[in-house]
Amino acid sequence: MLDIKVNKHLFRALAKFSNLAYSCFTFGGGDLVPTAEEYMALLRCSKIQADRVYSRAVNVPTFLKKLISITGMSEQWVAARIKQKGDRKCIPWKNLRDLILAHPDTKNKVDVFALSVYRLVVFPKALGHIDEAVTNLFDLLDKRVTPVPTILAETFRSLNERQRVGEGRFIGCAQLFLAWFHSHLWKVDKVSYRVFSENYSPLKEIVAIPRRDDISEEKWMVILQDLQEEDIE
Repeated sequence: MLDIKVNKHLFRALAKFSNLAYSCFTFGGGDLVPTAEEYMALLRCSKIQADRVYSRAVNVPTFLKKLISITGMSEQWVAARIKQKGDRKCIPWKNLRDLILAHPDTKNKVDVFALSVYRLVVFPKALGHIDEAVTNLFDLLDKRVTPVPTILAETFRSLNERQRVGEGRFIGCAQLFLAWFHSHLWKVDKVSYRVFSENYSPLKEIVAIPRRDDISEEKWMVILQDLQEEDIE
């Protein structure tokens, strides 16, 4: 997912086809909507639980305790770096970046890097910071709870907010959203997508396909408006 280039012109054009009334994307010849099943296939996480992502467990560890567990650092080290940003607690990305580069424990280093990816790429809400909300989700991953419904919910919420006010930064996983859109255009791309088998990664195939990035937003608007049902799988 880190290798997926976000085409800002395509993304902005797509966002304008968001249908608030029906929570889908309406083009010239049909409607499209990302589903949990599609996102699970793209992320290859269909074998983990899908129905507990919003369940609140009892005795949830504090932000401090979760960061201690993820980073493997002392309580004093973590407490000194926790900041208050608005109504939520967070830790600056630069502190985690330095930790990734210098941490002696490989598992903790990978966990800190993965946590950073979730906040900076999947849920880029507080720029330059990793907040409490994403650590709550990250903590559930070890319990085999899929993040897909949360990713979808944030995608729809952010798109709807942009449509409502006519502007604003997209807070959601733009890379996955664009990968989902491209996966429906196999007829346009002249690529027949293979079955999602155990040894096949649709994201890797999507990344490997060369795509033009010199098409303007206005041209994308025309292309999307002209899409017909037979163009979309």
